[in-house]
Amino acid sequence: MTEDAALENDALAPALLALLDGLSATMFCAKDSRGRYVAVNPTFVRRAGETSRRAVLGRRAEDLFVPDLAQRYTEQDRRVLAGAELRHELELIRSLAGQPRWHLTTKLPVRSGDAVVGLVSLSQDVDDARDTASFPLLAQVLERLDDETSPAPTPAELATLAGTTPAVLSRRIRRLTGLSTSQLVLRSRIDRAAHLLTTTTTPLAEVAALTGFYDQAAFSRQFARLSGETPAQFRRRAARRPAPSAAASALPS
Repeated sequence: MTEDAALENDALAPALLALLDGLSATMFCAKDSRGRYVAVNPTFVRRAGETSRRAVLGRRAEDLFVPDLAQRYTEQDRRVLAGAELRHELELIRSLAGQPRWHLTTKLPVRSGDAVVGLVSLSQDVDDARDTASFPLLAQVLERLDDETSPAPTPAELATLAGTTPAVLSRRIRRLTGLSTSQLVLRSRIDRAAHLLTTTTTPLAEVAALTGFYDQAAFSRQFARLSGETPAQFRRRAARRPAPSAAASALPS
């Protein structure tokens, strides 16, 4: 083995793991071919609702996250372990004991020769990624997305508001938040739906219309895919707990 190869194998991996430990808004994990966690950073430990790596290592997604979301993560893992790559997937991550937060997830296969022996994953928290100072019109875009008195906007409508084209707006938003315009709109629609579900008795079909979905069925599928619960299940669960002090306690704001 050459000196350079020794550096790659013996020193680079521990250095990278130490670097990943310092990411305060990004969950990192590595899994083996059976879906068991073999490495995680402290942010992953916290977001999984645990207090130490020891409580996470050797376990699987279904041991740590709500069932429907855990099933989705496991399905992603199957595709990656088969050799696919998952990049910049917008999703909610919610532990069995915690509140959900929006993330952009990337998962890549780990290979030994021609065989896939595991995967690595980064999930970047995007809840606080709003740099309006470097893009003043972004504040207007975000205000329009948060306006609960108007129908949910389309990406084209937001581009008009920002005085630019949809393509340019999407590039600017992705540079500042990590999200495409479509992902930002979807996040806003799900957040608005969660607010309506927890604070009103508005029928589900009307919630779907108010939040810009084609119909109730499309709304229910998308809401369940991202939150791990159908809208009806989410509303029932919210009704069983004390009223939240702010809408953000139901879903990330």
